[in-house]
Amino acid sequence: MWFRNARVFRFTKPFDISAEALEEKLQQEAFKPCGPQETARQGWVPPLGKHGEQLVHSANGYHLVALRKEEKLLPGSVVKELVAEKVEAIEQEQHRKVRKKEKDEIKEQVLLEMLPQAFSKNRRSYAYLAPEDGLLVVDAGSAKQAEDLASHLRKALGSLPVRPPVVEQAPAFTLTGWLAQTIDLPSSVTLGTECELKDPGEDGGVVRCKGLDLQGDDIRTHLDAGMQVTKLALTWDDNVSFVLDEELGIRRLKFGETLQEKLDGVDADDAAARFDAAFALMTLELSRLVPGLLEALGGEDRSAIVDAA
Repeated sequence: MWFRNARVFRFTKPFDISAEALEEKLQQEAFKPCGPQETARQGWVPPLGKHGEQLVHSANGYHLVALRKEEKLLPGSVVKELVAEKVEAIEQEQHRKVRKKEKDEIKEQVLLEMLPQAFSKNRRSYAYLAPEDGLLVVDAGSAKQAEDLASHLRKALGSLPVRPPVVEQAPAFTLTGWLAQTIDLPSSVTLGTECELKDPGEDGGVVRCKGLDLQGDDIRTHLDAGMQVTKLALTWDDNVSFVLDEELGIRRLKFGETLQEKLDGVDADDAAARFDAAFALMTLELSRLVPGLLEALGGEDRSAIVDAA
């Protein structure tokens, strides 16, 4: 149970919920497969998969949830071909031109006829609530996917006062300063060998670098030309590596050998125990990483955050 990405949301006001209350809320939005005429459906499923029945897996005050989305796959080329055949048949039989509105209606009918035989694509997205830390952390590669899960969670709970965290200075400014050495690199941070640079101009270009010395002359030339760092590979505290982007998205998370060694001490034959141990280790590490990273990026702007009395 290791997240591959981390999209972080900050609770804007104190929010606490027990595992039991969260379970009850999610049960009302539990996943049900698509009906014969439905193109997509999503709902909550057990994070442990076949090894569990509960929709919430809790450890040390962290609540893990999993959202399953099912989508029916209808090849566009096949739909287009069938619509064209029906249109041609009507035009030949009725000696008239089929207009756009009627074509759209024919397409809708074709889709309805094909849906029961369509293949299904399923995707699971994971997230955990950390009420004491004031965070919701979503394993999502894009902001849209993360917001989709947060929105579905908000629907289930009735209220979910979260927003992406805001830092005092633009992340791209700090990342650029680290590479240009105009801002001191925190002692807990080590540069990787990958970055993305963008020209801030309206039609500016993009340079992607991999396997390079990021403080070498090649990168320096681009920085001197005014390009800004929008993605940067980092290692945190010699134990977690990732790529950080200008929207504070954490991608390609890799946890170090120390955590893996701790996990290796758990009974390998007990899948639920290993899952629980991995989740506990991961959340503990991310509970250190997220606030430390926000501080390293210039500090979090908490002006819109209501702290507990």
